Amino acid sequence: MNDQSQFLTPFQRKLLLKQMQIELRPEYRRRIEIMLLADDGQSQTEICAMLGCSQETARHWIGMARAGRAHQWDDCPVGRPQVINDQYVDRLKELVNRSPRDYGYPFKRWTAQVLSKHLANELGIDISNRHINRLLKKMGLSTRSSNTGEVANLSRTKNFGIAIRDLQPASSIASLLPISSVQMSH
Repeated sequence: MNDQSQFLTPFQRKLLLKQMQIELRPEYRRRIEIMLLADDGQSQTEICAMLGCSQETARHWIGMARAGRAHQWDDCPVGRPQVINDQYVDRLKELVNRSPRDYGYPFKRWTAQVLSKHLANELGIDISNRHINRLLKKMGLSTRSSNTGEVANLSRTKNFGIAIRDLQPASSIASLLPISSVQMSH
């Protein structure tokens, strides 16, 4: 190891070295090793020979370290995404159409993150928040609705392209409108 770091900050280097102490999947360990070796001044070719990785892999993780993104070594999932089955989709739809409180959560609205974790615990399939949102959109559903009844109504009205919700009584709407010229003349 060189005394002079090539591009990692002392904090990043310490973080990566600390991560090497825990048990990691081999692919994640290799990412960290690539960045540490590159930071020590090893060339891409030398790193590939030492670790038995492809030029593309070495180039990518050396670039991440140079860009100051070494802390993101675990952001990119390894391998192919897990396959979502019909049971998963049906359960997702069921959850979104009910309140999270029915399942012991203290909040009124689902988030993609909570749905993802809940389904991972229940069904053993762990997918990203973005994938949850894609699935919901495909089904005409969303976590952004204020209540579960509204979510169900949105899915039924999606073909019409319009949804009317939370209508106010006429008297309260009038109070929100700007003062008309008739009122001003009095």
